[in-house]
Amino acid sequence: MRTSLRDDLKTALKARNAVAVAAIRSALAAIDNAEAVPADRPLSGGNEHVAGAALGVGAAEAQRRHLTETDMRSIVANEVRERSAAAEEYEQAGRDDLAERLRAEAAVLSRHLGTP
Repeated sequence: MRTSLRDDLKTALKARNAVAVAAIRSALAAIDNAEAVPADRPLSGGNEHVAGAALGVGAAEAQRRHLTETDMRSIVANEVRERSAAAEEYEQAGRDDLAERLRAEAAVLSRHLGTP
């Protein structure tokens, strides 16, 4: 899914499609954030001179989480739900222009889920 999102991002950038670019970048960022290691996870190793310091090249590196295709689909589906819910709120507030943009972004992401 990440590959197809990146390919579509390149296409949207070339076409100067701001709605698609915003939606796809947001989805890719959400996937990247989901792969991040929790901040409260302690690093291995240490230094007796500085509490919590790591020694050596790569000692402070933490391996990112591996997301399955199902995990990524779930993240993108959540992005679609969030945009749809926000569009309804904007519409109720009389901001049809913003609601329309969010629905367009949701439609761009829905194509990656195989839903209309």
